[in-house]
Amino acid sequence: MNSIDGLVVDLAAALKARGWMMATAESCTGGLIAGACTDLAGSSDWFERGFITYSNRAKQELLNVKADSLRAHGAVSEAVAQEMAAGACHHAPVQASVAVTGVAGPGGGSDSKPVGTVCFAWSVGGQLSSQTMHFGGDRSAVRHATVRHALQGLLERCRADAAP
Repeated sequence: MNSIDGLVVDLAAALKARGWMMATAESCTGGLIAGACTDLAGSSDWFERGFITYSNRAKQELLNVKADSLRAHGAVSEAVAQEMAAGACHHAPVQASVAVTGVAGPGGGSDSKPVGTVCFAWSVGGQLSSQTMHFGGDRSAVRHATVRHALQGLLERCRADAAP
């Protein structure tokens, strides 16, 4: 399995090959995805910005997440993750974005959304996709797994978008 640093190197190459920029929209990771991206020297060539939208209010104000979506589905939902990813692309001059919202723990879980539940969304070339994952471990492990999955998902979608 690829290391996070390796994923970032591969993602950088995929984005630069297309002349694309990316943005992140993060809730449960609190900027860790953006941090992983900007750990790579030269990331300003392909990383535009990150939105840390931990609260529902921030999701609404910075990413145009609808209050109705939050009420109907909750902050930890694919519907909200998709609105976050779309909002990141709307508010930044980028062609790709990744959004994450989840329950990293140790508290905050419920029967329907236990600790370790993370919703992902990716917007690549105007196409939205989403997925829900359940990760085990403590808060740190959930957040680390979230960063890895978010980057891997974005890389796969960028590569697929470039395929003939």
